[in-house]
Amino acid sequence: MNPAYLVAEIRRLLRSPRFLIFVVAFPVLMFLLQANVFTKASDPGHVQVVAAVMINMMAFGTFAAATTNGTRLAVERAGGWQRQLRLTPLSGMSYLGGKALAGMLAGLPALILVPLLAALTQGVHLGPEAWLRIVAGIWLGTIPLVLLGLVLGQFGTPESMQPVSMIVMLGMGFLGGLWIPVESMPSWMHDVAQLMPTYWVIGLARPAVTSEMLVGFPAAVAVLGAWSVVLGTLVIRRYRKDSARV
Repeated sequence: MNPAYLVAEIRRLLRSPRFLIFVVAFPVLMFLLQANVFTKASDPGHVQVVAAVMINMMAFGTFAAATTNGTRLAVERAGGWQRQLRLTPLSGMSYLGGKALAGMLAGLPALILVPLLAALTQGVHLGPEAWLRIVAGIWLGTIPLVLLGLVLGQFGTPESMQPVSMIVMLGMGFLGGLWIPVESMPSWMHDVAQLMPTYWVIGLARPAVTSEMLVGFPAAVAVLGAWSVVLGTLVIRRYRKDSARV
């Protein structure tokens, strides 16, 4: 891993208007909206509902960071930047690894700002172990989402990435339980939700705040690990195929 390249990647993301809107502003605004629409401070279980919404928006923010990262990759492929990098000492694995780690680090604003607002404005106060499970679970659980963003970037074009990434992000978010509670879905939609990596990401964190939607920790890790292996393989195979053309 090249630290200088990683720093450059993060700086590029931070200068992106798309990043600031979808990764920073949108999850925060949606959390505040849903926390005041779906429940009132006087309602029993208010804090529990708000905490579940908080987890959903934290996961959405990291997912948005992953797709933004994939869009940058598509632009680099189209502009010949990948071909230029192959002429440098930077290896392909360092390039892809830097992209993946940058995508994960780019999700940290949502992992910090949303729970901070939840604690300061909505009265969500949890123990250290619960906060650790939520933040670490979502952050590590988004590894397959970051790899999915890289897959889209490796196969997509700059023109197609905007609509494709939005469809994937909103579709997986909706079906995976980020926008509506999985518990309120019809049984067939609940079955579909379990095919989405987003379902298992929030499933890692939800037991810290609610007894609903419990998924076994080993099962969640296994499913997300399988997604990571498959998507990581696709990214590497596509990169090597592009490299063979040079």
